[in-house]
Amino acid sequence: MSLFKARDWWSTILGEKEEFDQGCLCVGDVDNSGSGQDKIVVGSYMGYLRIFNPHPVKPGDGVQPEDLLLEVQLREPILQVEVGKFVSGTEGLHLAVLHCRKLCVYAVSGTLGTVEHGNQYQIKLMYEHHLQRTACNMTYGPFGGVKGRDLICIQSMDGMLMLFEQESYAFGRFLPGFLLPGPLTYSSRTDSFITVSSCQQVESYKYQVLAFATDADERQETEQQKLSSGKRLAVDWVLNIGEQALDICVVSFNQAVSSVFVLGERNFFCLKDNGQIRFMKKLDYSPSCFIPYCSVKEGTINTLVGNHNKILNVYQDVTLKWATQLPHIPVSVKVANLQGLNGVIVTLSDDGHLQCSYLGTDPSVFQAPRVDSREINYEEFDAEMKKLQKSIKEATKTQDILLKSEKHRNLIVTAEVSPDLDAESQVVDSEVKAEAVPSVTVKVTIQSRVTAQKPNLVVCVQAPLAVTCDQFFLDDLEPDASETVVVSGFLKGNCLPSELEGNCVVSYNTPTVLNVAQCNFRLPLRLVCFPAQPSKAANHKLTIDTNKPPISFLTIFPDFVDPSGDDQANALGFQFLTGSKTTLLASKTSQRYRIQSDQLEDLWLITKELILRLEEHFKKQNCKDFACTFSGSIPLQEYFELIDQHFELRLNAEKFQELLSERAVQFRAIERRLLTRFKDKTPAPLQHLDTLLEGTFREVIALADAAEENQANMFRALTKLKSGTHLVIMLISLWQKLSADQVAILEATFLPLAEDTQELGWEEAVDAAISYLLRTCLSKSSKEQALNLSSELCMPKDTSRLKKNITLFCDRLAKGGRLSLSTDSATQQAAVMPGGCTTIPESDLEERPVIPGYTAKFPSHRLVTKQKSKP
Repeated sequence: MSLFKARDWWSTILGEKEEFDQGCLCVGDVDNSGSGQDKIVVGSYMGYLRIFNPHPVKPGDGVQPEDLLLEVQLREPILQVEVGKFVSGTEGLHLAVLHCRKLCVYAVSGTLGTVEHGNQYQIKLMYEHHLQRTACNMTYGPFGGVKGRDLICIQSMDGMLMLFEQESYAFGRFLPGFLLPGPLTYSSRTDSFITVSSCQQVESYKYQVLAFATDADERQETEQQKLSSGKRLAVDWVLNIGEQALDICVVSFNQAVSSVFVLGERNFFCLKDNGQIRFMKKLDYSPSCFIPYCSVKEGTINTLVGNHNKILNVYQDVTLKWATQLPHIPVSVKVANLQGLNGVIVTLSDDGHLQCSYLGTDPSVFQAPRVDSREINYEEFDAEMKKLQKSIKEATKTQDILLKSEKHRNLIVTAEVSPDLDAESQVVDSEVKAEAVPSVTVKVTIQSRVTAQKPNLVVCVQAPLAVTCDQFFLDDLEPDASETVVVSGFLKGNCLPSELEGNCVVSYNTPTVLNVAQCNFRLPLRLVCFPAQPSKAANHKLTIDTNKPPISFLTIFPDFVDPSGDDQANALGFQFLTGSKTTLLASKTSQRYRIQSDQLEDLWLITKELILRLEEHFKKQNCKDFACTFSGSIPLQEYFELIDQHFELRLNAEKFQELLSERAVQFRAIERRLLTRFKDKTPAPLQHLDTLLEGTFREVIALADAAEENQANMFRALTKLKSGTHLVIMLISLWQKLSADQVAILEATFLPLAEDTQELGWEEAVDAAISYLLRTCLSKSSKEQALNLSSELCMPKDTSRLKKNITLFCDRLAKGGRLSLSTDSATQQAAVMPGGCTTIPESDLEERPVIPGYTAKFPSHRLVTKQKSKP
């Protein structure tokens, strides 16, 4: 048993599926028994009112039938319950119950039972007030210094204070500058109401000022009439605490100074009557409720603070004196006198766990057994240690650390993509403007050979692709059990994806460790395009050479070709859902394929699909020497246009952020000026400040909308840039016949980010990666290798340096450079290739003019220009 666990004196669970909050609990001698013993009154949002008088036989007992004095359903949600002197002509205690639109005051009385029958309790309605406004909370006290009775003040959801002199309604006042209701309390010492406004300020209003202020019923009059009909409601004092308050309480004990306690979201404050801070305590947890109570030390106040970690902390001023564990998260806490036991802590949770506990410790009855003393045999210990070290060494060998083969894994994930599109599309919230957006079914199967606890499946595809559901929390899997999940993939964004690949990841627990299993899948091309008529004219053309005769499209593209159409054997059109079109041509006389489109980025998916299907076709025929090459020119100039488009949108995003910041500063400055005018006791003209505030607000909204639209355009531009980058990487690899490791280096260089932000964007990350390669494996001399790269990446002013480095990168590859991440790559390269890389004058690259339509050409290969090449 924990030393700091709350001692359970009495507890019970209230109802089933009922909800409770801060105001639903109060304690007091509600039946006027005269014994000084408190009763516990609890109201719920379901309308149930319960009164308890706990008297357990021994600590820790649950509720007994006689502990529940009264239970009645009032048929309306109960927001708050309080015990006070609410009935005129008597100083007896009565129960006030606050509903959403009604305030009821009841008398609780008991009748002595006879023979074996117990005492009977009942409530009698003394009076009720029907409210014209929806109530939020209430407070009570001797407003105006009245003797022997308590008045009630109710705060509505729209900021009106409604004051009731017991059976009669007194007046109503609106709080100035009201937005949202906050906690409300009454200080009898200063005769004022204290609340915390939505401006995160503690505000105090004198009762006399409220009484003589303009009546709330006259709010429909004109501004001039309102100013002349009564005094303005002015605040007594204001303190900005910088956070929203959870509760507020005024305490006055004989040995302590009268104080106002405010519980914030991260601090609790102790204030003097004039609003000055006596002390404050910064909390390192999220509090849920609190209550100050009398301290045994002169001049100090104790405070109970509950938090969402189920801990109840006891503070003496700002010093933590005790911390105790509760079985629930308290939303309300009180200190009561029950059955002669003073200082019982009564806590209530939001689901109805009511507990009476006390602070203390239980003595430990455990005694450690005596250790048998015996002589230590060091030789046996050494032999056992060597045996254990050998076992550890064998268990940590390399082959045991590496991933197990597929057939020996504890859990296997497989994803099967349906060969046909869904008969009924499962698309949800797609932005594509096409008439019909298809979807395809992906069937994910999980097979477990061990007990897999809490398996969590995540299905990931790259935006703008999406799936109907991307995360599944599955039940525990027994050994040799399997689970199947079906999702549908579709095109959600109105732009072409850069990849059709996706992956499935399953994380699960075993009794010893957390494990992860994954698999990849590829969505079909039919998901983003459909067959169309080939187009002869196009702005961008690529020619792929092969070492095998051309294959008919009837064979490699059966899902796009109509078998009855003979004209589609060597020409095929692809119409994308986003509106663009790409054409694929096969030469009848040479071993070439041409891909052409009006947009460079549209060439990527068709080019990749063509190469994948050709490789798969020849693999089925056991042809191992099939190869694709590219002997044309790398379309760098068109690629640079994609970079410039993306970078321009990033610059626009930065401008929008600066403008939004300026307008926000202006908006706050106008707000401060207006608040100063409104708080002034002598009204002054606004001088069109309200018009200026409204205009600034409209500018902020317009700038936010423009920034949001620019963000969407930037995402589409990045997707196009990714497609263009994939295309350039593929062309470079085919042009230079790069190995798989070198292609991986290329992809890591040009595609370092899944998505870019203003702090780290695509341009600066790629520029740093290319600069590193130019200074290491593609360097001209040892002097270049010695240059240090900047350790800080920041957004460049323009893209000229990046475009220059990309051109230089391709030139050095053309002159024999090879990609390698080895530290001595330059030395190895000089040893393998005579002369290494040919020196390229930097001045030639800097002075080279940028001509529209220019395409980079490299003299080390035979060139086929896009204007003259024919399939």
